[in-house]
Amino acid sequence: MKFYQHKIKTGLVSLGLAASMTPAIAQTNKAIIYRQRADSMYARVWTLYKVAAHPHLFSENYPSSKTDSLTYMQGDKVKEKEVSFLWPYSGIFSATNALLRIPGERGKYLPYLDSVAVGMEKYRDTARKPIGYQAYPPMFEKSDRYYDDNGLVGIEYLEAYFNSKNRVYLDRAKTVFKFIISGWDDKKLGGGVFWLEGHNDQKPACTNGMALLVALKLYKATKNSYYLTWGKRFYDWMEANLRNPDGVFYNSKKTADGSVEKIYWTYNSGSVLEASVMLYQFTNDKKYLVEAQTIAKNATQHFIDEKHDANLSMLIDLPWFVTVLARGYEALYKIDGNYAYLSALENNLDYAWEHSRDRNGLLTKSWTSNPAEITKPKWLLDEACIAELYARLSLIESSRK
Repeated sequence: MKFYQHKIKTGLVSLGLAASMTPAIAQTNKAIIYRQRADSMYARVWTLYKVAAHPHLFSENYPSSKTDSLTYMQGDKVKEKEVSFLWPYSGIFSATNALLRIPGERGKYLPYLDSVAVGMEKYRDTARKPIGYQAYPPMFEKSDRYYDDNGLVGIEYLEAYFNSKNRVYLDRAKTVFKFIISGWDDKKLGGGVFWLEGHNDQKPACTNGMALLVALKLYKATKNSYYLTWGKRFYDWMEANLRNPDGVFYNSKKTADGSVEKIYWTYNSGSVLEASVMLYQFTNDKKYLVEAQTIAKNATQHFIDEKHDANLSMLIDLPWFVTVLARGYEALYKIDGNYAYLSALENNLDYAWEHSRDRNGLLTKSWTSNPAEITKPKWLLDEACIAELYARLSLIESSRK
């Protein structure tokens, strides 16, 4: 354990040194520069990805050839379609919510919130009960309903409610939570929700981590103890089933034999990190704060130790995954004031902004200057989250003294 603790300290120091290779931005200007970058990336996404034939919807990639094979769904690869699937669409929603929080931007972005909420409802499936959201809009075809996708819908409607106080968004989040918990199963693995409706083969961190956040954000919005009880239930299941001894979260657990898929993604730890902070705020129980700090330190160290580009301080497994981890960093920073994790993230993102953009102003998925990546089409989710990250960083920098 002593060696591991030393390793953490050394890694976090080297994290800052590696990141410092990016040209420094004057502290007083960071909030302004980051807001401008958030604005410009958001505008670029709307310009390049918007599908003219289907108002409020976006394309999966830019440029879009409709021939790309998508690998993030159950079963065989799925061909890119006329509009994006729900997961990347949620990235537009979360970027909009982040931009709305910046002082002076509210009037500009409220109409965009209205538009993305209309677009989100195009994925809503009312034919099957309970009501949930499909992976692809029902107006085109019937498609699968993923519990993790629905968690993202719930999170963004709750953030929209916090931003607007429009109860329609709160009601939609309550509806989607009913769908999520319809996938809860006590018989296999003692609880947890499956990944995909009708497929009972695994219970992943992505589904249960996002459901955990929906439950806690519903409690924040309503103060109804029902949602806090559910939040603790999800949290305890994640801790018992998918946490490794150091506080980094595995990808999933198989229901057939209880085996754990020992693959790590930044967002799986990020969701529990944010949830730990929220539970500390709700209960004042310091065990949740200690857990949040443990997750932040050890999950970060894990991705420092993974093979990565020498110009970055850690592996960028997927930009949106890192964005979820950043939400956890932000929540923890507001409690303990430790800016080290966010500072390193800033430097990595700034490097990507300066060195990995293509001729359309879109970033590579690895945040590196790899020539092969620069020339490839760019995924909607990889780009929308850049606007969200810079919006969050702008807001944080504006509050720092």
